[in-house]
Amino acid sequence: MTTTDPKAAGEALPFAAPCRKLTLGAPFRWLRLGWRDLRAAGRPSLIYGAAIVALSYLILVFAWAFGDLGLYLSLASGFIFLGPVLAIGLYSISCQLEQGRRPRLGYCLREGRRHLGNELTFAVMLLIVFLIWARAASMVHVFFPMEAHPTSAEYLLFFGVGSAVGAVFSALIFTFSAFSLPMIMDRRVDAVTAVVTSVNAVLRNKAALLLWALIILGCVVLGFLTAFLGFAVLLPLIGHATWHAYKETIDASAWPAYPSLEPRVRAG
Repeated sequence: MTTTDPKAAGEALPFAAPCRKLTLGAPFRWLRLGWRDLRAAGRPSLIYGAAIVALSYLILVFAWAFGDLGLYLSLASGFIFLGPVLAIGLYSISCQLEQGRRPRLGYCLREGRRHLGNELTFAVMLLIVFLIWARAASMVHVFFPMEAHPTSAEYLLFFGVGSAVGAVFSALIFTFSAFSLPMIMDRRVDAVTAVVTSVNAVLRNKAALLLWALIILGCVVLGFLTAFLGFAVLLPLIGHATWHAYKETIDASAWPAYPSLEPRVRAG
């Protein structure tokens, strides 16, 4: 019996999975599929959404109580380390629906535990970017006007430079993470290969992924405008849609899939 699996054939796996060319309307298709998953698995999805809302309020409390130090520590320990675990849980829900199974929260938690090593590696990558971002943000204050009566142009320069720096780091994080975590959950692949795959796919589909990034940004802004409560629905929707974005964009068939975590039933 022959096989096309490079690992089984003793061949070296590629450094990045190939990607498909996307149309500009692809992000709207992902949203429709994500909404379908959210409706089909409302209870486990909203449990994850409620956890994200609670985490957001916890970060706000730490920032209020301890200032910038509390904000940085809560962001690092909260969204950077717990965020990948929550995201993989949402991807697992969509994956279970895709396989025709009823999504179960216990299965999602076991899925997160199985990928814990790669999740931590990915989180460390994000933490490095976050620390550089924090350092760059502190350096932007050299542009803050120090005169007694600063002009509007000086304020515009300060906010313009700060916004530009934030946009660059936001783009980097989006590029690293657009498809990496779904690939980590779906295939036996290391975090570095998943990140390189994500970067390659984003660079080859700039228009569609820019639209997708703007949609995500809009959902985040809407979540803030609703005092974080909108995150309970919006972020699970984005999580489910991201799974469909990965399945449509990335061809990861060269890497073996993970076996099901369902207990095996012995015959006889």
